[in-house]
Amino acid sequence: MVAALKPKPNNFSFLGFIQVTRFWNLLIILLAQYFTAVFLIDTEQGLLFYLQDYHLFLLSLSSVLIAAAGYIINDYYDVKIDLINKPERVVVGKTLKRRIAMISHTVLNFTGVGLGVLLSYKIGVFNFVSALLLWLYSNQLKRMPFIGNVVVAFLTGLSIYIVGVLYHTTDILVISYSLFAFAFTLIREIIKDMEDLKGDASFGCKTLPVVYGLRKTKIVIYILCVIFLVSLSMMAHLLVGPEMTYFCIGLILPLSALVYKLYVSDTVKDFNYLSNYCKVIMLLGILSMIFFK
Repeated sequence: MVAALKPKPNNFSFLGFIQVTRFWNLLIILLAQYFTAVFLIDTEQGLLFYLQDYHLFLLSLSSVLIAAAGYIINDYYDVKIDLINKPERVVVGKTLKRRIAMISHTVLNFTGVGLGVLLSYKIGVFNFVSALLLWLYSNQLKRMPFIGNVVVAFLTGLSIYIVGVLYHTTDILVISYSLFAFAFTLIREIIKDMEDLKGDASFGCKTLPVVYGLRKTKIVIYILCVIFLVSLSMMAHLLVGPEMTYFCIGLILPLSALVYKLYVSDTVKDFNYLSNYCKVIMLLGILSMIFFK
């Protein structure tokens, strides 16, 4: 009997490309940068001003392109791991050829960095460093305890901070929201490592859950939640004002719910829920920028 031939992946699948680049995550980056400009940078300028500002458009486009390239290269290197953790979500090698994925990654990165250079040399440098770190993360850093998590969190915070760089301002509100994005991304990335424990352990990835186990990893997250809330609250009270203080107080309830749910969680489904929960909190945090208008 002749064995059934494995179907070859398409050269390019539009739906596969949308899936591998995490379209909804890219949309959140775009939303975060425009909200930062509209509600935090210069509240005297209206929404129409920023919608017509091609500088902001080019910045957001470059950020989205580099992030998309990062998602592609991450999936490119993690095909075997994802076949264990999330087989239904594997695109590279199934509906998108590996060669096409690598070409797409390269083109998106060069375009994103090039657009950054058009805006200013500083943004060009930021974009180049971001692209480099995303490649290093996918190739090596994500397989090391905690370091990979910090890199992704740093880049998420940078995506907000860079809007201030574009408009030549170091507004404390922009820094505060960058810290918020950094902290919640760091927590979410560690939770995702807990969700992906089986596949990561199978291929020798030294993530926190693999090295220290789920119980100790949970303790790390508890500590991070406390440090984050205390740090942001002190910054808000000393440097920002009552609005940011209220924002920090409002974080107590969702953070408490996160800690409790994490305490009772022990399955992949539980950790997946918490990962999505963190994403929702981050989205609500972005939307809260409207209160500073």
